[in-house]
Amino acid sequence: MSGSPPPPLTPATEVIGRMRLQGYAVLDRDAVCGLASCDAAQLAALAPGWDDLALDTYLRDGGRYRRRRHACFVQDADALVQAPHRAHWQSQDYNALHGGMHRWFEPVADATLAQPTWAGLIRGFGKLLTQLRGQSRWYVEAHQFRIDTTDGIGRPTPEGAHRDGVDFVVVVLVDRVDVKGGETRVFEADGTQGQRFTLGQPWSALLLDDARVIHESTPIQPLAEAGHRDTLVLTYRAGAFQGED
Repeated sequence: MSGSPPPPLTPATEVIGRMRLQGYAVLDRDAVCGLASCDAAQLAALAPGWDDLALDTYLRDGGRYRRRRHACFVQDADALVQAPHRAHWQSQDYNALHGGMHRWFEPVADATLAQPTWAGLIRGFGKLLTQLRGQSRWYVEAHQFRIDTTDGIGRPTPEGAHRDGVDFVVVVLVDRVDVKGGETRVFEADGTQGQRFTLGQPWSALLLDDARVIHESTPIQPLAEAGHRDTLVLTYRAGAFQGED
């Protein structure tokens, strides 16, 4: 992480204001714990679920550096219901590299879904976004990612700087092990301002208003054998899942 500025952390009490002002905010682990109504040990207990992800076979650059699992939910206020397993779909307007494909990823493991902290994370961020937008019903996609350095380099965002075609995106850093790089870059979608920083604290999180900002993460390189970067990406969309409307 040498040479990269530290994350611009936002106190938990100021997240709504920061999101309204600039379209993104960074929360530390304590703030994430507060949202998810859990402690740091309960968050850490989720991490082994990233050790058994399936290889992403849809990468059009031919890489073998990404593993992932996927699940969908519908949240309405405090109620969170898992939706039937479905393909992940984005239009080419938002993902020029992989858009237009129905990508059937392996589902999130039952053992992960069964942990109360998993639902606590999704529900907690959703309730925060409801305060921000006044929209109580969210169509949520949850993606477990492991980017590794099997081929000497791993690309967290092979599509480059992008939006996701949703209302909000939450990127939670689960862990980074023996890697350098992976710098986060956030830019105004309709302006010239931007900021770069590297998430380093496990279970810190970046919140993004997808209509207002674009984002990317730079490639990672190994510092030792088996280097990797694990994230949980949650997307919140009003109305329907992508591809349904």
